[in-house]
Amino acid sequence: MKTKLLIALMVGAMSWTAASAAATVETVKIGCVAPLTGPQAHLGKDIENGARLAVDTINATKPTLGGKPIQFVLQVEDDAADPKTATVVAQKLVDDGAKGVVGHLNSGASIPASRIYADNDIPQVSPASTAVAYTHQGFKTAYRLMANDSQQGRALGQYATHLGKRVAVVDDRTAYGQGLIDEVVKGVKASGGEVVAREYTTDKSTDFTAILTSLKAKKPDVVVFGGMDPQAAPMVRQLQTLGMKIPFIGGDGMQTAEFIKLAGPAAEGAIGSSPGLPIDKMPGGADFTQRFGERFGKIQIYAPFAHDAAVVLIQAMLRAGSAEPGKYLPELARTKVDGVIGPIAFDDKGDLKDGPVTLYQVKDGKWAAVETVGGPAATPATK
Repeated sequence: MKTKLLIALMVGAMSWTAASAAATVETVKIGCVAPLTGPQAHLGKDIENGARLAVDTINATKPTLGGKPIQFVLQVEDDAADPKTATVVAQKLVDDGAKGVVGHLNSGASIPASRIYADNDIPQVSPASTAVAYTHQGFKTAYRLMANDSQQGRALGQYATHLGKRVAVVDDRTAYGQGLIDEVVKGVKASGGEVVAREYTTDKSTDFTAILTSLKAKKPDVVVFGGMDPQAAPMVRQLQTLGMKIPFIGGDGMQTAEFIKLAGPAAEGAIGSSPGLPIDKMPGGADFTQRFGERFGKIQIYAPFAHDAAVVLIQAMLRAGSAEPGKYLPELARTKVDGVIGPIAFDDKGDLKDGPVTLYQVKDGKWAAVETVGGPAATPATK
């Protein structure tokens, strides 16, 4: 009886010790925000999965902060690609004690949310927002891991004029779409082209017949669209229905696997740009593709950038020995990391230094890289 009692006490003591040890592991909350519902949910899930892979990988190394065991927890929120919802979830993350944020996807969401993060000194690293205004508001907490729309729009405008001098443009009036096309227009004019028409739509529209009919009358050589794949796909289909056999070009919002799926045969020949190197040219691309694929399946576009956004935040905390934003923010600004996407360092605005932009074309139902502009792996422009 005494032996059984002793064993029971020992087991109880071991269980208490294990529970006590587990209880001493502190948790650090990192927010992750993207559209997880609506037509852009596939892109938002791509961001969530990329960030989750980074957090889980780092947690597996049993990290410590100030000599104490730490566990990073990803708190995922849905902003539905809506500016108002973005501010609501941003405030929620602040109230819930998030120490940093990976997100948002859309510039129209990142820009209003960034003020809330800045007012509360919460660092934000966007894996996808490319509008110039996002990092040019003077907030010390706003960073991004992609070339901005000034760089991307210039590349698109220059490429468009290689294909034809008469360029028509359409944007969805979001911060991303309008900002990108503003820069495309500059690029076209700087390259000796002419913008023969500019039309507008919304990020909810699917019927573009009236817009395209108006453009057809202007006889453009090329159409450039600023917006996301749920609009780009029906637009390119309707372009062909109207007999407009001219190049269709867009930014990273349409340079996705989903665009090809939604557009079907009409996607063939379409051209899209994307900040960053092709995944197979990224220094960590092969390893990331394997690890991501085994767990989540196919990469849409933003997963590597979301992964590195989480890594950049966490590594800044580890270098500072603290998860308190006021203590690790200086380390974030001094970041020099070799990420999946390549070398990562920020300029004084929070923009990625030397961010490359790659142009792709749909060939045989797949996106194939055409050229890379800027960055360490630039290739000569295609004429």
